[in-house]
Amino acid sequence: MAVFNHISFDEHEQVVFCHDKESGLKAIIAIHNTHLGPAFGGCRMWNYHSDDEALNDVLRLSKGMTYKNAMAGLQMGGGKSVIIADPQNATDRTALFKAFGRFVNSLGGRYYAAEDVGTTPADISVAGTETSFVAGLEGKSGDPSPYTALGTFLGIKAAVKHKLGLDSVEGLRIAVQGVGHVGYYLCRHLHQEGAQLIVTDIHQQSLTRVAEEFGAQIVAPQEIYCQAVDVYAPCALGATLNDTTIPQLQAKIVAGCANNQLAQPIHGEQLKQRGILYAPDYVINAGGIINVSFENHYDSEQSTVKVSQIYHTLSQVFQVADAQNRTTGDVADEMARAIINGK
Repeated sequence: MAVFNHISFDEHEQVVFCHDKESGLKAIIAIHNTHLGPAFGGCRMWNYHSDDEALNDVLRLSKGMTYKNAMAGLQMGGGKSVIIADPQNATDRTALFKAFGRFVNSLGGRYYAAEDVGTTPADISVAGTETSFVAGLEGKSGDPSPYTALGTFLGIKAAVKHKLGLDSVEGLRIAVQGVGHVGYYLCRHLHQEGAQLIVTDIHQQSLTRVAEEFGAQIVAPQEIYCQAVDVYAPCALGATLNDTTIPQLQAKIVAGCANNQLAQPIHGEQLKQRGILYAPDYVINAGGIINVSFENHYDSEQSTVKVSQIYHTLSQVFQVADAQNRTTGDVADEMARAIINGK
């Protein structure tokens, strides 16, 4: 399997392939950049179709964490890990995460793992029995999902203010793709401020919950893109903004908590050409890692204050992009690189 000439390889410092025969663990840990501090990033469990798909995901996600942590003003580098397994059918999660914890420990603190798609704080606590290099633990900063959702909600409000000139989402139609942990909390924020929700997910139980609690309208997964809405909020897996979906969008704003929302950088330009405001994913979804950054001396009020800064960071990105006639993604990338390189 090619790594150094892989399309998503971006001068990553370290890529570790992990296999444990007894537990069946197959995982990849990618450390992208540690200029600002040790690499922090979630551990994702997903039933990838191939090892190369998993490698591509972990390379892209780890780079995104480097930029995310930089734009959030954290003294953390960027890393990520993926476990190749079906999160719904993993037989012995305890053995799996103990083995994972041993591999994390072997890196000597260069990478700290936290929960992500397909994993839970409880899983990370199990890994924590084998290593101290974990974060987002129960009893400390805990589940980062509510803070990711809060930051995303505030980011949506920043985008709505910039694009529509409105201070509230009241009365707006918002399509939320993915209503799991973060998506559910995001829907709650949006509903409490009076937004009308159109939702989709691959899990019926999650859909039923938001429909019953928030009056959300449920649509089929492939119908979410063409809804007549003000905001499209991708909150599931990445690459949902691509050649097929972008022409279908009726939304004026794309702002959600999913990672790697653009299938390719060119899709940011396509959104700009269509007059759609895009909130760069690693800026808007940084609330969770911000909360994790308070782990050792946890203070929920201080965490919330810092998460709230996402609104102002995004507003700055939008303003610079407009002034320079550039995509918001290009502007955010440039700002992140300047922070990483100390410029």
